[in-house]
Amino acid sequence: MNDQGDRRAAYIREQMRPSAGEGSELTTLRSHPSAQAGAARHVRPLVRALPRPTAHPAAEAWQEERFARLQRRLAAATTAGRGATERSVVVLPSRSVDRWHEPPAETRSYEERLLSFLLELHDPALELTYITSLPVARRTIDYHISLLPRRCRLSARKRLRLVSLGDGSPRPLSEKLLERPDVLEQIRRTLADAKLAYLMPYNSTTLERDIALGLDIPLFGADPKHAWLGTKSGSRALFARAGVPHPLGAEQIRTIPDAVEAICALRAAKPELAALIIKLDHAVSGEGNVLLDLAGLPVPGACEEGALIAQRLERLVPEVDGVSPAAYLRKLAAQGGVVEERITGREPRSPSVQLEITPAGAVTLLSTHDQILHGRSGQQFTGCRFPADPGYAPLISAHAQRVAERLADKGVIGRLAIDFIVTRREDNRWQPFALEVNLRMGGTTHPYQTLARLTGGSYNPQTASFTTRLGHPRHYVASDHLEIPRLQVLGLAGLLARATREDLRFDHNRGRGVVFHMLSSVEPLATVGVTAIADTPERADDLYTRAHKVLARASGNRAPRDRRVSVRAALGTQG
Repeated sequence: MNDQGDRRAAYIREQMRPSAGEGSELTTLRSHPSAQAGAARHVRPLVRALPRPTAHPAAEAWQEERFARLQRRLAAATTAGRGATERSVVVLPSRSVDRWHEPPAETRSYEERLLSFLLELHDPALELTYITSLPVARRTIDYHISLLPRRCRLSARKRLRLVSLGDGSPRPLSEKLLERPDVLEQIRRTLADAKLAYLMPYNSTTLERDIALGLDIPLFGADPKHAWLGTKSGSRALFARAGVPHPLGAEQIRTIPDAVEAICALRAAKPELAALIIKLDHAVSGEGNVLLDLAGLPVPGACEEGALIAQRLERLVPEVDGVSPAAYLRKLAAQGGVVEERITGREPRSPSVQLEITPAGAVTLLSTHDQILHGRSGQQFTGCRFPADPGYAPLISAHAQRVAERLADKGVIGRLAIDFIVTRREDNRWQPFALEVNLRMGGTTHPYQTLARLTGGSYNPQTASFTTRLGHPRHYVASDHLEIPRLQVLGLAGLLARATREDLRFDHNRGRGVVFHMLSSVEPLATVGVTAIADTPERADDLYTRAHKVLARASGNRAPRDRRVSVRAALGTQG
């Protein structure tokens, strides 16, 4: 091992310490001092504008200055009295995320995932603009409007503006919108009052920032200059600074030599390590994760250790089918990543916490979920259960609150989620480890928004429970991709008709039922998004299973086996 490797190993040995929470004896690794310098390398350089115009102002500097001025209007726009003041929200469901493979039909259905925002039209003073690449089917809009109370449906239709770019190319919606200044101008002119309007994006990049500038309205999301904090490397540095337990690991990994050096140091610090996870910094839904088995390697420090680890890295098997080791390593070199120990233990679970940071810097804890995973090694997000188990939900919520407060101190605003893994300790208490921060919406955003708006209820972080406006408990199971062979046979119209006939659809009087989303995926992909809402976890499971059976039979399939929806340990991210 070279001098740099010796220093890394010495650093890891020095920084091994008991976890900060709950008197744990498990170990975590503090962020290396170079992580702070690394953050500066990864964040887009911020060019500060001069106090007065010059003859040749830098474009980026003026964008930053204009954006900062716009953001100062956000507090007024988001706190305007409900029902009392006309206000406008522009929903931009563009997903500027890193994925290996995504069919055009799936991209289109993801753009429709945030149609849950149509439930916000319950507020008679709200005008909503929803932008998509291709037109949303009239039947889909009719279905989402039907979820509103009858008395406000006609008014809601009048206050809803649908904007389609007529462009089905596989590029981010935001990129396509920026190429259409005529459309931006059209949207801007329809806003009731630009001072009480804001842009609601799925995620915030420079693309979404520039759209906000084009519309001359603030953005309810993280400033792109904070993007590094939402990467895997940035998350680890953030957890260390907040004193939140997280897996032993190393950040800023780009090459095989980087990874070998980090793995050797980790094995030297913790020789009993059986497996590690490599994660790409910008990947989502667990697609950038690779499980690296350490079994059979020589003892830490052996002369052949590094060469054998390098061989395994060259033959790694990515989580996504069809991705070669070479392709994965190229992405690692391009965007960086982390190497972490794989947390093992009794009853591993994978909860997440969803929060919101207001323009005033206040942190609101919105919800907790247990993630449902699939994939080669169980690392890809496929759904969730709400709320998370009350045995550990308050514990992870407290850790998430500390992380969100750190983000708020840095000026971050908008919605975010923090993923955890928890295991049972010897004393039967839960041990949490924070895995990553997602500075964006995700696969838990729309089901929770749907439940909260349909029932008028809210989540109590202290009791880890949700109650409706009338005080009744509610739970749900949700998935974006309920796969049913030959669902195309049934079609969208048939699916909704069968759901009505079988009494599956959400009933306002009973406060339970199934809500569908991503309906455009029914015919091209034979999948549909489902949120099954009931008054107990068991009944939510049963309702989800029943919906699956009903749709499978109606599509000409043998009914699936009756089994509860499993919750597996997550090592990935929300979609």
